[in-house]
Amino acid sequence: MVRVAIACKPHREELSRILPELIRWLRGHDYEPMLDSEAGRYTAEAPSFDRAELPSRQPSLVIVLGGDGTLLSVARVFAASGTPILSVNLGFLGFLTEVRLADLYSTLESWCEGCHGLDERAMLHAELWRDGVQQCSVDALNEIVVSKGDIARMGDFAVELDGRSVAQFRADGVIVSTPTGSTAYTLAANGPILTPDVDAMVVTPICPHLLTLRPIVVRGDASLTVRVERVPNQALLTVDGQQAVGLHPGDEVRCCRSIHTVRLVRISEGGFFDALRSKLSWGER
Repeated sequence: MVRVAIACKPHREELSRILPELIRWLRGHDYEPMLDSEAGRYTAEAPSFDRAELPSRQPSLVIVLGGDGTLLSVARVFAASGTPILSVNLGFLGFLTEVRLADLYSTLESWCEGCHGLDERAMLHAELWRDGVQQCSVDALNEIVVSKGDIARMGDFAVELDGRSVAQFRADGVIVSTPTGSTAYTLAANGPILTPDVDAMVVTPICPHLLTLRPIVVRGDASLTVRVERVPNQALLTVDGQQAVGLHPGDEVRCCRSIHTVRLVRISEGGFFDALRSKLSWGER
């Protein structure tokens, strides 16, 4: 029997109603559901596992019930497996989670009939190096951020592209973004909007203490290094706004395109610009 994984946003009481209905629908269409541990809090009608274990169960589809944050978390878990993700918006903005809850079952019907497309999104790979030793590595769908901590004083950062110096500056930090992430934190920091199929990365300083310093767009296969020169208290490496690692002066965060991609199930034909207009009021007067 074909397996379908279900991953959920925490602390949403309506899931106690939604999940049993969804499980019955899937079984009625010859799919075997499995839940992540968050979903398992709301129903015992299907087996539940730690989210990190789900890819090893080899589901043919992942249904995400939540907002963009839940999708980002699930995407990182399933990136190496290439499992398609169908995201249903239970959050607020829902820029990436395009399916409304009211359209869940009609969307699943379309998926069952093969009437869907797959939107492949590039990811970032980042490695933290300290004193010539790699400390950790992470992948991100939206962005990698190197920033100062909680003290309201700027830090000093340096950026290199393919081993060549780009800039040294004082700022609150630096965002390295994928095209998908160009509509997230990068956009809030006055970065450019990229369509998801552009082969590029965006480097955006956060509140730089220079009037002339602006975001730049670089090749998708480029190698970027962000170095922490000096910070007043603490610096952080943040992954998709969800995972954080402490940084020290002299640390280098080396970024490049990940070997993994995220595959999003797309049913509607509205596309990226419809999402910009409906979610971000892009182009409206």
